[in-house]
Amino acid sequence: MSSGTVIQSPTPMQASPILAMARRAAELRAAGHDIIDLTLGEPNFAPPTHVSDAAAAAAHQPLGYTPSNGIPALRAAARAALARDRGLTYADTEITVGCGAKQVIFNAFLATLKPGDEVIIPTPYWASYPDMVRMCGATPIIVACPAETGFRLTPEILAEAITSRTRWVIVNAPSNPCGVDYSAAALEALAIELRKHPHIRIMSDEIYAHIRYSADEYATLARVAPDLRDRILIVDGVSKAYAMTGWRVGWGFGSAELISRMTIIQGHNCTQTAALSQIAAVAALEGPQHVLSERNALYRQRRDEGLKILRESANLDVIEPAGAFYFFPKLLNHTDDTAIADRLLNEGVATVPGSAFGAPGYLRVSFATDLAVLQKGCRRLVHVLGSL
Repeated sequence: MSSGTVIQSPTPMQASPILAMARRAAELRAAGHDIIDLTLGEPNFAPPTHVSDAAAAAAHQPLGYTPSNGIPALRAAARAALARDRGLTYADTEITVGCGAKQVIFNAFLATLKPGDEVIIPTPYWASYPDMVRMCGATPIIVACPAETGFRLTPEILAEAITSRTRWVIVNAPSNPCGVDYSAAALEALAIELRKHPHIRIMSDEIYAHIRYSADEYATLARVAPDLRDRILIVDGVSKAYAMTGWRVGWGFGSAELISRMTIIQGHNCTQTAALSQIAAVAALEGPQHVLSERNALYRQRRDEGLKILRESANLDVIEPAGAFYFFPKLLNHTDDTAIADRLLNEGVATVPGSAFGAPGYLRVSFATDLAVLQKGCRRLVHVLGSL
């Protein structure tokens, strides 16, 4: 994969390829097949006990509609958590709550994009970004960020992709699907280029910020480049860090003007995320935080053990992920990643082809699962590739 810009023309809306592979795996399991599912980025942990307890207690109380931008307690808890964990302070008018980080991203696009606008999306990318852009009538500009750049967007690649029609640049770190993080120096280098283009907003997708394997402080663009603060939307939530994917609570921090527009959209769309889920999210943010480091240690163990197995294969090249919970190995002796993913599924291990993330020739393998299951799945994957 070489660096450069590829303009994606509008295409029909498609189902998420990640969910499609997970559905196929579930159907085969239901039919009695032995399938190890390594598709979804879904922690296999339960939410922390105090979260479930708070939700159970609240379920016995009257729960009506809440403000579209979230209950005051959740807005306050998220603001306090951001100050605690990332050293950033936002006003109450600068946060909105959605049904997961995914809806926050979609609301932001819907609030700002029109036909003819462009959004720069570095590869490998989370599979839903391009379709969200297309659904808003805009054009995703897919820029290749190859392994030689560490799968990171560089100032040179960014500069080549920017036009007068660019409205957003997406930075996802740690990233889905490859777990790449950005240092403060790398973010400052991007900021130097972004300062030249005041018409561009930056979406900083930080949903995996708590799942990292380095002792270094997490670098966020809003802190590295505070002069860009009003152009940045920070996206976060409880889904990954607190194992609350199904609770559907996420939020965005940004300028009061953007947040107001996003909240209006939320009010006309689904009014609010569930009150019970919001109360549970408050408990997650305000309760004991040791669960984060404890689970990170388990993810690190899974990463290290899975890497050992995958690196036994002469058919794979695997970069060690710095964060999140995915391996993103390159297929060395095969070019059709979709066909390989299909073959692996038929042989009992479900993965997601790299093409779903704008990176043909790769596979995404989730290690957000039990260690024994992961080891068995990785061994099966290595065996099948070796037999082709």
